[in-house]
Amino acid sequence: MSDYSFISAFVVGLAGSLHCVGMCGGIAGALRAAVPGGQPPLPYIVSYNLGRITSYAIAGAVTGVLGQVARASVSHGLMIFQLLSAVMLIAMGLYLAQWWRGLAHLEKLGNGFWQRIRPWSKRFIPFRSPLSAFPYGFIWGWLPCGLVYSTLTWALVSGDGLYGAATMAAFGLGTLPALIAVSLGAGWLLTLLQHPKSKSLVACCLIIYAIFLIYRTLTGNN
Repeated sequence: MSDYSFISAFVVGLAGSLHCVGMCGGIAGALRAAVPGGQPPLPYIVSYNLGRITSYAIAGAVTGVLGQVARASVSHGLMIFQLLSAVMLIAMGLYLAQWWRGLAHLEKLGNGFWQRIRPWSKRFIPFRSPLSAFPYGFIWGWLPCGLVYSTLTWALVSGDGLYGAATMAAFGLGTLPALIAVSLGAGWLLTLLQHPKSKSLVACCLIIYAIFLIYRTLTGNN
Protein backbone atom coordinates (compact mmCIF):
# COMPACT_ATOMS: atom_id res chain seq x y z
CA MET A 1 0.00 0.00 0.00
CA SER A 2 1.08 3.59 -0.61
CA ASP A 3 -0.02 7.16 -0.06
CA TYR A 4 -1.48 6.91 -3.57
CA SER A 5 -3.81 4.14 -2.37
CA PHE A 6 -5.03 6.27 0.52
CA ILE A 7 -5.63 9.21 -1.81
CA SER A 8 -7.56 6.90 -4.14
CA ALA A 9 -9.71 5.70 -1.23
CA PHE A 10 -10.38 9.32 -0.25
CA VAL A 11 -11.41 10.19 -3.81
CA VAL A 12 -13.68 7.14 -3.99
CA GLY A 13 -15.29 8.39 -0.77
CA LEU A 14 -15.85 11.79 -2.36
CA ALA A 15 -17.32 10.14 -5.45
CA GLY A 16 -19.49 7.88 -3.36
CA SER A 17 -20.91 10.84 -1.46
CA LEU A 18 -23.86 10.96 -3.83
CA HIS A 19 -24.83 7.51 -2.57
CA CYS A 20 -24.15 8.48 1.04
CA VAL A 21 -26.41 11.52 0.99
CA GLY A 22 -29.14 9.45 -0.61
CA MET A 23 -28.86 6.62 1.90
CA CYS A 24 -27.79 8.54 5.01
CA GLY A 25 -28.91 12.07 4.17
CA GLY A 26 -32.14 11.63 6.11
CA ILE A 27 -30.18 10.42 9.13
CA ALA A 28 -27.74 13.30 8.86
CA GLY A 29 -30.58 15.81 8.62
CA ALA A 30 -32.29 14.29 11.66
CA LEU A 31 -29.15 14.92 13.70
CA ARG A 32 -30.08 18.57 13.95
CA ALA A 33 -33.31 17.64 15.71
CA ALA A 34 -31.33 15.68 18.32
CA VAL A 35 -29.12 18.68 19.16
CA PRO A 36 -30.09 20.54 22.37
CA GLY A 37 -31.88 23.79 21.64
CA GLY A 38 -29.74 26.86 21.26
CA GLN A 39 -26.51 24.95 20.63
CA PRO A 40 -24.65 25.00 17.29
CA PRO A 41 -25.16 21.70 15.43
CA LEU A 42 -21.70 21.50 13.82
CA PRO A 43 -19.81 19.96 16.81
CA TYR A 44 -22.49 17.26 17.10
CA ILE A 45 -22.45 16.55 13.37
CA VAL A 46 -18.65 16.28 13.30
CA SER A 47 -18.66 13.99 16.35
CA TYR A 48 -21.31 11.76 14.78
CA ASN A 49 -19.30 11.45 11.57
CA LEU A 50 -16.07 10.74 13.43
CA GLY A 51 -17.88 7.88 15.14
CA ARG A 52 -19.06 6.61 11.77
CA ILE A 53 -15.54 6.78 10.32
CA THR A 54 -14.15 4.97 13.36
CA SER A 55 -16.45 2.04 12.66
CA TYR A 56 -15.18 1.99 9.06
CA ALA A 57 -11.59 1.95 10.30
CA ILE A 58 -12.26 -0.98 12.64
CA ALA A 59 -13.92 -2.92 9.83
CA GLY A 60 -10.92 -2.09 7.62
CA ALA A 61 -8.48 -3.33 10.26
CA VAL A 62 -10.29 -6.66 10.62
CA THR A 63 -10.54 -7.06 6.84
CA GLY A 64 -6.87 -6.19 6.41
CA VAL A 65 -5.86 -8.93 8.86
CA LEU A 66 -8.13 -11.41 7.08
CA GLY A 67 -6.48 -10.41 3.81
CA GLN A 68 -3.06 -11.05 5.29
CA VAL A 69 -4.08 -14.56 6.35
CA ALA A 70 -5.78 -15.31 3.04
CA ARG A 71 -2.86 -14.07 0.94
CA ALA A 72 -0.51 -16.37 2.81
CA SER A 73 -2.66 -19.40 2.04
CA VAL A 74 -3.88 -18.66 -1.50
CA SER A 75 -1.66 -18.88 -4.57
CA HIS A 76 -1.47 -15.49 -6.35
CA GLY A 77 -3.62 -14.11 -3.54
CA LEU A 78 -2.52 -10.50 -4.02
CA MET A 79 -3.41 -10.48 -7.72
CA ILE A 80 -6.76 -12.12 -7.03
CA PHE A 81 -7.66 -9.56 -4.37
CA GLN A 82 -6.52 -6.67 -6.56
CA LEU A 83 -8.72 -7.87 -9.40
CA LEU A 84 -11.60 -8.40 -6.97
CA SER A 85 -11.28 -4.84 -5.65
CA ALA A 86 -11.32 -3.48 -9.22
CA VAL A 87 -14.39 -5.53 -10.12
CA MET A 88 -16.12 -4.27 -6.98
CA LEU A 89 -15.25 -0.72 -8.02
CA ILE A 90 -16.99 -1.33 -11.35
CA ALA A 91 -19.98 -2.72 -9.46
CA MET A 92 -19.94 0.40 -7.30
CA GLY A 93 -20.04 2.63 -10.37
CA LEU A 94 -22.93 0.69 -11.88
CA TYR A 95 -24.74 0.83 -8.55
CA LEU A 96 -24.28 4.58 -8.10
CA ALA A 97 -25.71 5.26 -11.56
CA GLN A 98 -28.48 2.71 -10.94
CA TRP A 99 -27.48 0.79 -14.05
CA TRP A 100 -27.16 -2.41 -12.03
CA ARG A 101 -28.37 -3.05 -8.50
CA GLY A 102 -26.20 -6.03 -7.64
CA LEU A 103 -24.63 -4.38 -4.60
CA ALA A 104 -28.09 -4.17 -3.04
CA HIS A 105 -27.91 -7.94 -2.57
CA LEU A 106 -24.53 -7.54 -0.87
CA GLU A 107 -26.09 -5.14 1.63
CA LYS A 108 -28.38 -7.90 2.86
CA LEU A 109 -25.38 -9.74 4.30
CA GLY A 110 -25.09 -7.23 7.13
CA ASN A 111 -28.79 -6.98 7.97
CA GLY A 112 -28.74 -9.51 10.80
CA PHE A 113 -25.89 -7.79 12.64
CA TRP A 114 -27.40 -4.37 12.00
CA GLN A 115 -30.79 -5.29 13.42
CA ARG A 116 -29.08 -6.41 16.62
CA ILE A 117 -27.07 -3.26 17.25
CA ARG A 118 -29.41 -0.60 15.85
CA PRO A 119 -31.59 -0.40 19.01
CA TRP A 120 -28.50 0.58 21.02
CA SER A 121 -28.31 3.88 19.16
CA LYS A 122 -31.53 5.08 20.80
CA ARG A 123 -29.72 5.29 24.13
CA PHE A 124 -27.72 8.27 22.92
CA ILE A 125 -30.51 10.54 21.65
CA PRO A 126 -31.37 13.27 22.24
CA PHE A 127 -27.74 14.26 22.54
CA ARG A 128 -26.51 15.64 25.85
CA SER A 129 -23.16 16.83 24.48
CA PRO A 130 -21.15 16.57 21.25
CA LEU A 131 -19.35 13.57 22.77
CA SER A 132 -22.61 11.61 23.01
CA ALA A 133 -23.01 11.91 19.24
CA PHE A 134 -19.83 9.86 18.72
CA PRO A 135 -21.22 6.46 19.85
CA TYR A 136 -24.42 7.20 17.94
CA GLY A 137 -22.37 7.67 14.77
CA PHE A 138 -20.25 4.62 15.59
CA ILE A 139 -23.34 2.42 15.66
CA TRP A 140 -24.79 3.91 12.49
CA GLY A 141 -21.46 3.29 10.78
CA TRP A 142 -22.45 -0.38 10.67
CA LEU A 143 -25.54 0.34 8.59
CA PRO A 144 -25.44 -2.19 5.70
CA CYS A 145 -23.96 -0.33 2.73
CA GLY A 146 -22.79 -1.80 -0.57
CA LEU A 147 -20.45 1.15 -1.05
CA VAL A 148 -18.66 0.41 2.23
CA TYR A 149 -18.55 -3.32 1.55
CA SER A 150 -17.04 -2.83 -1.89
CA THR A 151 -14.41 -0.46 -0.48
CA LEU A 152 -13.51 -3.05 2.15
CA THR A 153 -12.01 -5.13 -0.66
CA TRP A 154 -9.30 -2.42 -0.83
CA ALA A 155 -8.57 -3.11 2.83
CA LEU A 156 -8.43 -6.79 1.93
CA VAL A 157 -5.79 -6.03 -0.70
CA SER A 158 -3.68 -4.18 1.87
CA GLY A 159 -3.08 -7.41 3.76
CA ASP A 160 -2.40 -5.45 6.93
CA GLY A 161 -4.62 -4.35 9.79
CA LEU A 162 -3.11 -0.87 10.11
CA TYR A 163 -3.20 -0.16 6.38
CA GLY A 164 -6.71 -1.59 6.15
CA ALA A 165 -7.86 0.77 8.90
CA ALA A 166 -6.13 3.74 7.25
CA THR A 167 -7.70 2.89 3.88
CA MET A 168 -11.22 2.85 5.28
CA ALA A 169 -10.55 5.98 7.34
CA ALA A 170 -9.45 7.77 4.16
CA PHE A 171 -12.62 6.57 2.44
CA GLY A 172 -14.74 7.80 5.34
CA LEU A 173 -13.05 11.21 5.33
CA GLY A 174 -13.91 11.45 1.64
CA THR A 175 -17.61 11.10 2.44
CA LEU A 176 -17.38 13.74 5.17
CA PRO A 177 -17.76 17.06 3.26
CA ALA A 178 -21.03 16.19 1.54
CA LEU A 179 -22.64 14.63 4.61
CA ILE A 180 -21.71 17.57 6.84
CA ALA A 181 -22.99 20.04 4.25
CA VAL A 182 -26.31 18.21 3.93
CA SER A 183 -26.60 17.96 7.72
CA LEU A 184 -26.20 21.73 7.92
CA GLY A 185 -29.04 22.24 5.49
CA ALA A 186 -27.33 22.49 2.09
CA GLY A 187 -30.33 21.15 0.19
CA TRP A 188 -28.94 22.39 -3.12
CA LEU A 189 -26.01 19.99 -2.72
CA LEU A 190 -28.35 17.07 -2.16
CA THR A 191 -30.26 18.02 -5.32
CA LEU A 192 -27.03 18.29 -7.31
CA LEU A 193 -25.59 14.98 -6.10
CA GLN A 194 -28.84 13.13 -6.71
CA HIS A 195 -29.17 14.39 -10.29
CA PRO A 196 -28.97 11.49 -12.80
CA LYS A 197 -26.24 13.26 -14.79
CA SER A 198 -24.09 13.65 -11.68
CA LYS A 199 -24.51 9.97 -10.88
CA SER A 200 -23.65 8.93 -14.44
CA LEU A 201 -20.54 11.13 -14.53
CA VAL A 202 -19.21 9.78 -11.24
CA ALA A 203 -20.05 6.21 -12.24
CA CYS A 204 -18.12 6.53 -15.50
CA CYS A 205 -15.08 7.92 -13.68
CA LEU A 206 -15.09 5.03 -11.20
CA ILE A 207 -15.46 2.43 -13.95
CA ILE A 208 -12.63 3.95 -15.99
CA TYR A 209 -10.40 3.97 -12.91
CA ALA A 210 -11.30 0.33 -12.20
CA ILE A 211 -10.33 -0.64 -15.75
CA PHE A 212 -7.00 1.11 -15.22
CA LEU A 213 -6.48 -0.88 -12.01
CA ILE A 214 -7.22 -4.14 -13.83
CA TYR A 215 -4.73 -3.23 -16.56
CA ARG A 216 -2.10 -2.30 -13.98
CA THR A 217 -2.59 -5.56 -12.10
CA LEU A 218 -2.46 -7.78 -15.17
CA THR A 219 0.61 -6.04 -16.60
CA GLY A 220 2.43 -6.02 -13.27
CA ASN A 221 2.77 -2.21 -13.15
CA ASN A 222 2.11 -1.90 -9.41
